[in-house]
Amino acid sequence: MEQLLGIIFHWIGGFSSASFYVPINKVKQWAWAVYWITLGFVAWIIMPTVGGMITTPDLFGIFRNSDTGSMFGAYILGVFWGFGGLMAGLGIRYMGLALGQSISLRVCAIVGTLVPAFIANQVVTLVSTVSGGVVSLGIVVCIVGIAFTGYAGFLKDRLLSDEEKKKSVSEFSMAKGFLMAIGGGIMSAFMAFSFMAGKPIAAAAVSLGTQHVYMNNPVLVFSLGGGFTTNFVYAMIMCYRHKSFNNFVLKDKKVLLNNYFMAILSGLMWYGQFFFYGMGTTQMGKFDFASWSIHMSSIIIFSNFWGLWLKEWSSVNKKVRVFLWLGIITLILSVILIGIGNYLAGTEMN
Repeated sequence: MEQLLGIIFHWIGGFSSASFYVPINKVKQWAWAVYWITLGFVAWIIMPTVGGMITTPDLFGIFRNSDTGSMFGAYILGVFWGFGGLMAGLGIRYMGLALGQSISLRVCAIVGTLVPAFIANQVVTLVSTVSGGVVSLGIVVCIVGIAFTGYAGFLKDRLLSDEEKKKSVSEFSMAKGFLMAIGGGIMSAFMAFSFMAGKPIAAAAVSLGTQHVYMNNPVLVFSLGGGFTTNFVYAMIMCYRHKSFNNFVLKDKKVLLNNYFMAILSGLMWYGQFFFYGMGTTQMGKFDFASWSIHMSSIIIFSNFWGLWLKEWSSVNKKVRVFLWLGIITLILSVILIGIGNYLAGTEMN
């Protein structure tokens, strides 16, 4: 069943996204911006090009046969997506991880799923057919699941001592944090829009012999290239302010090589999320825009599994664990519902 294969691809992408930040624990003597832009160069510039060349018969031939407007649109929307990541980060900075991330992901899931539905004129179908109703229910359940996991994180933060809270509380600003989290959620959803803008590129890829499952890989060259532009400017500003350009050429070569290896590993995993997201969307059928909800759900599910594995939830009480598992189970249910809805849409068309 295509939908099951699509869900598997989305879950692999979600695992990659949830795991890419783990190697930072092994990085030493580097400013965060140096690590970030190094992994970003791998994830947003090198790998989209390499992946596109491996999975298509002629990547640059596809570009020559693609509409200039679609390439520019995918790039610009990728730039906006880059702003989304930065704003979401500020939301976490001003409100804390649990509250800031919960708001950003909920907004991102809603905007990234429903706006493409409006653009594709499929909103009526979502409420007027059995398959659309099941997909709509899956989207709602996804949002509820994100709320449960966010609330579990909020309760976990409340259990921290006053000394442990000082670092995050010192810059706490509900007004700034809420605006940044909302803005970050909206802008992060622009990756879904970038894929929509790049559909003519995907069509050109198929017409030149690219397998259907890989048709979105050429789009990533522009989408992720746009995101790199935003993050590169930000990282260079941070490196200038903190005088950390010398981090790129540390005298301790052992540490330097280890840092580059960890950053490259992070970049490969980061790229993996959208490589498999792009493959997953090709398998989801009529309501492929709902892939964004599956993507968000998968990231949160595997992020929390990593948290359990690393014992980040070991000190919480039973109430917190209940909400955490309610969230995880609810998110898994949302993925199943969206998959079933897309399967039913295929049977209705037949």
